[in-house]
Amino acid sequence: MKVILVGAGPGDEELITLKGLKAIKSGDVIVYDHLINKRLLEYARKDAELIYVGKRKGKHSYRQEDINKLLVEKARENKVVIRLKGGDPFVFGRGGEEVLYLKRHNIPYQVIPGITSAIAVPEVAGIPLTHRKISTSFTVVTGHEAEDKEEKQVRLRDLNGDTIVILMGITNLEKHVEELLKHPRRSENTPVAIITEGTTERQKVVKGTLGDIVKKARESNIKPPGVIVVGEVVNILDR
Repeated sequence: MKVILVGAGPGDEELITLKGLKAIKSGDVIVYDHLINKRLLEYARKDAELIYVGKRKGKHSYRQEDINKLLVEKARENKVVIRLKGGDPFVFGRGGEEVLYLKRHNIPYQVIPGITSAIAVPEVAGIPLTHRKISTSFTVVTGHEAEDKEEKQVRLRDLNGDTIVILMGITNLEKHVEELLKHPRRSENTPVAIITEGTTERQKVVKGTLGDIVKKARESNIKPPGVIVVGEVVNILDR
């Protein structure tokens, strides 16, 4: 009886860790999300039970509370349950919530880190988040906070990092741009990049500035999911 939270990486199936792949091969049950590369499921045992619990905007096959209960239920059947999550389980992946629930029900667990899209997607698109001459810090935030939170924690206008990375932010892009422009260090000339389906063969990159990125995203028909990068590093490798 055990639940193993596995980070599947940012999209490219080859970017999962060896340890994560070994876990997939060992699982009796694979509980997987929408953003994982489905090719990873081919490594599961032929007799493994595969359960899709993916969340998409407006389409949730399972509520988070139901996923938590499912993990406990399957583990109590004396099975090894693999909770396969896109990116890294603890970077906006609700892995912390699931671990707390497992602990409350005395279910043994393990966490296998994954490569987060916050870093890997910009890298593959040719954008280093740091550069010793122009960016010595970066901040990663969610662009979509829980709807039931009484007070929002993300205030883009207050972020001071040289580079800002916004995950799950495309739907509210215009609002995010308005907030970012309220910071005294940022102007309409601040570089921005939007990367969708990063690290895959379908990767798409749109670059602009805070002054024109909304227009460019609309013209390019940009759709979520994707990663937004704000800062001078966006164009550093184009020089």
